[in-house]
Amino acid sequence: MDRPSEGRGLIVVGGGPGGYVAAIRAAQLGAAVTLIERERLGGTCLNVGCIPTKALLRCAGLARSAREGAGRGIHMTLDRVAWEEVLDYQRWVVKRLVDGVSALLKKNQVEVIRGTASFIKPKTLKITGEKNEIREADRIILATGSAPVVPPVPGLKESRYVMDSTGALSVQRFPETMVVIGGGVIGVELACAFQALGCHVTIVEALPRLLPSMDGELAGMLAAGLERQGIKILLGCRVVRVADGPEGARVTVERAGTEEVLSADKVLCAVGRRPCSEGLDPEAGGLLRERGRILTDNRQQTNIPGVYAVGDCAGEIMLAHTASAQGEIAAENAMGGQAVYHPACVPSGVYAFPELAGTGLTEEQAKERNIPFRVGRFPLSANGRALIANGGEGMVKVLVGEELGELLGVHILAPNATELIAEGVSAISMEGLADDLIAAVHGHPTLSEAVREAVLAAEGRPIHTFLKPKGGKS
Repeated sequence: MDRPSEGRGLIVVGGGPGGYVAAIRAAQLGAAVTLIERERLGGTCLNVGCIPTKALLRCAGLARSAREGAGRGIHMTLDRVAWEEVLDYQRWVVKRLVDGVSALLKKNQVEVIRGTASFIKPKTLKITGEKNEIREADRIILATGSAPVVPPVPGLKESRYVMDSTGALSVQRFPETMVVIGGGVIGVELACAFQALGCHVTIVEALPRLLPSMDGELAGMLAAGLERQGIKILLGCRVVRVADGPEGARVTVERAGTEEVLSADKVLCAVGRRPCSEGLDPEAGGLLRERGRILTDNRQQTNIPGVYAVGDCAGEIMLAHTASAQGEIAAENAMGGQAVYHPACVPSGVYAFPELAGTGLTEEQAKERNIPFRVGRFPLSANGRALIANGGEGMVKVLVGEELGELLGVHILAPNATELIAEGVSAISMEGLADDLIAAVHGHPTLSEAVREAVLAAEGRPIHTFLKPKGGKS
């Protein structure tokens, strides 16, 4: 082991969306940055999460288009799904983006070390990998990410047919049947992708609804749409055990006191993720944790001055764009800034068919906090662009403060909802009022018109829907 190096520069542990963004921003601000990554640059998001999932969903969308064309006078035949070619497409997208991250780090003169890092004392890291050394630094940013949760279900860990989201994105033989354990974002997205490509999918969710972090009304509408597409959804349903058969898994579930056995070629376990910091030995570094996550203030600083944590290892909201935003904040503060993380208007998205996105408060959250509000809804069946795109399936829903008329929440179930939600993020982050959004002229014909129409409905003056007198009040 080499002697400790001088305590200069800045060390980033983890090369995912939080870590590599922090490294680049710190380098821009003049730091000599070292980034330590044990696996692949880009982290879970680029390699086995957001990006390959969306590439898979793109292929699934093309398959859906081939089937739906006949209803629009375009008669096509979907001969087959060449699964290996789908995987090749995923790999190409991933490699292109990971290579881009690598090039950006190089251009910003960030030293990248392949290996693991663990604390041996505060602000002192032992690095094991292509370099074996001890490094001290006054400024350290931790971005060690998260790992899938495996619930304590008998037989789940032992089954050769069970896979997590990483396994689902690289499974060698496309399954004809699949049981998805978990109705959160990951489970729903992968269920949509595999179903559209020809798999018979059943989602098993212990809670009484899908997507508990999203607006309940729109999540219910999406669930109904998924069932129309052919996905079977079992809510309030608990997985009792998993056992292997000769050609697949047998998943025993219990609902309302009755057990049922589901057979499937593959079982996807997608019940969530947990902060990943154990290998870091945070206690040796003097860091405080709570339920596995590293505790920080709103400047992303831990209880040890000069040591910051960002992304999944520190957060309750595990989103790549949250990690990147926190990475920039941590880098700026490590270099003497006073940046603060404001989580109130972070967007969330579900890349289903159609997409679901939201920002700000949900109706459930506003009620829990006793915040007076008005609700505005606009069905996409009354929007020309949506009618053309998907038959008008979906809705835009907004929450407006009763007293001041400020935008509290925007929620969208629509094609490209994850793009449309940016308007809501901007409006809420700037403390915009309903009148501000109404005053902005929206192009026609566009899906974005529906956002303005929903705000008009909240204000009791919709144009393209009829609202009964005194309607729209919560």
